[in-house]
Amino acid sequence: METTISLVNADRSMISDATLVEAARRGDMRAFERLYRLHSGRVMGLCLRMARRRDVAEDCVQQTFIRAWRNLAAFEGRSAFGTWLHRIAVNEVLTYARNHGTRTEANDADIDVDAAVDVARDGSGDVDAGEVMDVERALAGLPEGARNVMVLQAIYGYSHEEVADMLGIAVGTCKAQLHRGRHLLRERMGLQELES
Repeated sequence: METTISLVNADRSMISDATLVEAARRGDMRAFERLYRLHSGRVMGLCLRMARRRDVAEDCVQQTFIRAWRNLAAFEGRSAFGTWLHRIAVNEVLTYARNHGTRTEANDADIDVDAAVDVARDGSGDVDAGEVMDVERALAGLPEGARNVMVLQAIYGYSHEEVADMLGIAVGTCKAQLHRGRHLLRERMGLQELES
């Protein structure tokens, strides 16, 4: 028990997700709580950008961590723990949209830009809130397919193959949606297309 407490109280740089996952698998709720604190901000950012509504995003984050806790034994470690959480979160957002008979489209009144700015800031220091709001509004206005691919690839850095797998689409579709999203984003931001 003393080892577990010292793991939870250790500085993030001194403790890996793998160590926390292993402790959580043995039933250490404090280790899982630490994983939650370390990853919930990025999971919230992903859900918020995909769902475009804070209430839906919060529900999806909660369901993501409930599902992660229940399925922790199934986590094989072939990818990073954060990547595994993102995959669960994407499934939660898509499942929510399917179950509620809605797409994750919204009108401008539904876009929670203040929440997006808070997520973008994520404790990382100075952020130009005006620029973040412009980008988040333009991103939020993209069609659902292009937005989801842009969020997962351009913001979170997943490969075409990973994004295609998470969204259940073909790699070619992923590439086409990314191209479409970039074009529309440049257009909405008033930026010129770069010559290829």
